[in-house]
Amino acid sequence: MITRRSIVACSLLALAALLPATPALAGKDDPEPIVVKDPHYGEILFHFYQDDYFPAIVRLLAAQEQGLLSQHSAEAELLKGGMYLSYGHHLEAAEIFERLLAGNVNQEIRDRTWFFLAKIWRQRGYIDRAQLALESIEGELPRNLYREASMLQAQLYIDRGEYDRAIALLQDWKGNTEWARYAEFNLGVALVRSGRTEAAAMILDELGDIDPWNEELASLRDTANLALGYAMLQDGRPQLAKEPLGRVRLEGPFSNKALLGAGWADAELNRYRRALVPWMELRGRDLLDPAVQEAMLAIPYAMAELDSISQAADHYLNAIEAFYEEANRIDRTIEHIESGQFFDDFVEDDPLDSTGWYWRMEALPEGPEARYLFHLLATHEFQEGLKNYRDLSYLWSNLDDWQQNVEVYANMLETRRLAYAERLPLAEDALNRADIEDMVDHKFRFDSALDDIERSGDWLALANKREFEMWGELTSLEKTPALQADIPEAAEVRDKIELLKGALQWELEEKFKDRLWRIRRDLRQTGEALVETQRSRRQVDESMRNQPLEFEGFSQRVYGLEPRIEGMMLRVGDAMADQRAFLQAIAVGELQAQKERLDIYTVQARFALAAIYDRASTVSEADVR
Repeated sequence: MITRRSIVACSLLALAALLPATPALAGKDDPEPIVVKDPHYGEILFHFYQDDYFPAIVRLLAAQEQGLLSQHSAEAELLKGGMYLSYGHHLEAAEIFERLLAGNVNQEIRDRTWFFLAKIWRQRGYIDRAQLALESIEGELPRNLYREASMLQAQLYIDRGEYDRAIALLQDWKGNTEWARYAEFNLGVALVRSGRTEAAAMILDELGDIDPWNEELASLRDTANLALGYAMLQDGRPQLAKEPLGRVRLEGPFSNKALLGAGWADAELNRYRRALVPWMELRGRDLLDPAVQEAMLAIPYAMAELDSISQAADHYLNAIEAFYEEANRIDRTIEHIESGQFFDDFVEDDPLDSTGWYWRMEALPEGPEARYLFHLLATHEFQEGLKNYRDLSYLWSNLDDWQQNVEVYANMLETRRLAYAERLPLAEDALNRADIEDMVDHKFRFDSALDDIERSGDWLALANKREFEMWGELTSLEKTPALQADIPEAAEVRDKIELLKGALQWELEEKFKDRLWRIRRDLRQTGEALVETQRSRRQVDESMRNQPLEFEGFSQRVYGLEPRIEGMMLRVGDAMADQRAFLQAIAVGELQAQKERLDIYTVQARFALAAIYDRASTVSEADVR
């Protein structure tokens, strides 16, 4: 049987085959690095490979809407298809896969994807579409997929009523493998449905005598033995039914039906004492099982046939009482289910840490109703509906968290708006004090003055403070009246002053070009800084003009999210209510069917008890006479 989990696993394998830039294809000896060109795609893969499909889908859809996955557009679409499939959106997933298959895709990958699509369609009941998908495979699949594809084709033939084609495909299956055993079972099914009971019996008998090496094959063997045993009973051959029914495991999922059938086989052969052995074993098992209920009526029937009238009457009374108590418990369970709390227990007792098809219930909710859940969860329809209800609850919880986050974002926005309003006057005042145009004029004047100094070679203009003061002191000394006297001492001082002035002038002229270059460099850097300052000023002015518009845009986005989220929460809430009603209908319908069956068995037990009383009364009257 193809389960939801197996389909998701297979689909994600197909997904991995089409994602060469993801870790799914990185083999142990693969030297090629894994390249993620768009960071947002890497974040999506991070959640995807942790099975966090909901956050991954949210981020993928947001990134696609914003055009942030240009480097991985095809891979992102395929990834989205796989994650849609994980939530049961098989139609949307198949549409994505088929759209991508229409493009330029490697033939091997194309065939793999068609195969997985065929599995999806069959599991969902679209038999014709599944057949078309299989027929679209043009090349040869790998050996492991080829066997599975052949099995899938045979199952499609059986589904379509083409039993001869299914038999032709299955009868030549070779090897001692699990696939070969499943092929034998499906061959037996096809033979039975085509009316070839004897041939089917031989195959089922052989399959029922295998030595299983895992639990799946053990269950398959039990199924084959059970089917063969009941087929023999219906064919009026109870002796032949004993052996296959005896091969069914006593602790397996089919043991109750096997014990019931074994008892009826002995009863058909008028061996009522032997029939009581399996039926008495059933009497101590779960009363919800129809086989156990039927055994509770079969036991007094066998005792009556053995003329144990008193014991038969006691067992009929016990059965009536047990059926009555069970019917009352079912009524209470139905009331609890209709209250709605029954399904919320599934969410409250199990954390919402995973969603989609991979979720499996680890433990049943506590309470008297838990014993009925095994039978409800055994039905595919209820189990899938419960998963959908849980996913809706998870989605509602996320929307509730998002709504609270919107309030946080709104507070952050108002805080930023207030801070901007407080700082804006200070910023405007500081900008008004910074006269950039005057600084630019000063720079131009410095350029002009430096040009004049360079043309005139005014080395003194570039002297530092110490050198300029020294030149001024020497000039002042030179103009001293006492040094103008025509005496040897004055002449000697004048010569020393001239020497010092010459040495200082030579040093200033020596440093002139270097100082001129450094000043020009500083002025050039100053000009560049002024240009950058002017650019920054324009950006500041533009930001000041745009900031109110940005605040308005953020306000519209933030405050616009709240009604959208509320609307989605209403839709999810309505969907949860519809899903809860759907689950209630399934659960109540199943329990009502169980109660009706109990009522029928109760009526039968009462009639049988009345018949026993009449029989006992007739025997007593005959003894008196």
